Amino acid sequence: MSGQPVKGGEHGSTHTPTPAAVAVAPRAPLNVARRPDPVTEPPVVRWLLTGIALLFLALFLVVPLVAVFYQALSKGIGFYLEALADPDALSAIKLTVITAAIAVPLNLAFGLAASWCIAKFEFRGKALLTTLIDLPFSVSPVISGLVYVLMFGAQGWFGPWLQDHNVQIIFAVPGIVLATIFVTFPFVARELIPLMQSQGNDEEEAAHVLGASGWQIFRRVTLPNVKWGLLYGVILCNARAMGEFGAVSVVSGHIRGQTDTMPLHVEILYNEYNFSAAFAVASVLALLALVTLGLKLLAERHMSAELSAARDVPAYAGPASALSTVSASTPSSQQQAVKHPLKQGEL
Repeated sequence: MSGQPVKGGEHGSTHTPTPAAVAVAPRAPLNVARRPDPVTEPPVVRWLLTGIALLFLALFLVVPLVAVFYQALSKGIGFYLEALADPDALSAIKLTVITAAIAVPLNLAFGLAASWCIAKFEFRGKALLTTLIDLPFSVSPVISGLVYVLMFGAQGWFGPWLQDHNVQIIFAVPGIVLATIFVTFPFVARELIPLMQSQGNDEEEAAHVLGASGWQIFRRVTLPNVKWGLLYGVILCNARAMGEFGAVSVVSGHIRGQTDTMPLHVEILYNEYNFSAAFAVASVLALLALVTLGLKLLAERHMSAELSAARDVPAYAGPASALSTVSASTPSSQQQAVKHPLKQGEL
């Protein structure tokens, strides 16, 4: 052992070698075959899969998108602008914007309330509420449109009463708005629920211990933490509201210039063999899709950063360490959101 005296010389003197004086014999190299990484494919396979993916995207996404703008501008920019300035096209664009302007804020309010309730509280019927939120994803939009016709149509459950009071829902703007709300209301809630659940209740509990009210906790703690997820859900909700076809087609009645949205107007123009005008209106929806994609990528980047930060938040350790938990796990702007409720004038 290196720590024991070692005899040296002919007089039998002993000395203790230092660690630097101890020579380590070099090990013989082991002739072990290098095993391939089980999670890494050979370069040929990687290039082949990448090429197939890019080819698929080019054939089914890029080429159709280029074809839309090519056909829209095939007769010149003058005809393109004239097709968009047509009274029926302007009416369809206006109705689409109005429908989205009504449906998106309502779904925003519902999504915030439902996600906060499901992610932050325990109550009876929580599983049922979560299932009902997913209902539009499992029901065909055409079926949802037929449901509204059976309820509010002339021969529906409430049809006679609506006729007696001179209220029209089906084949009018209210029916279009109701159908759009139904097919789009899961988007905001479904983006916020997993985000709020991953963040936990630590910061809300700390703010409550520090004296914040429920509204202050929601406005200064919960809402800033989910702002990018909220924006992501609103973007998807708005894109679906403007591009919805199935449910709106059933309840609109296809009254030209009155109940036609942009997707329905594109169908009418295409069926009349007015291809250039149809693609001109479709290009507006394509531009909306591109803008939505850009905003979606921006929101996804920020939302993934929030999810990563939420995984690093330590567990809540009680009132004594509430303030330190918030200070260690949140940026300065969110720390101010928790500290502000302590102001005497706001309590």
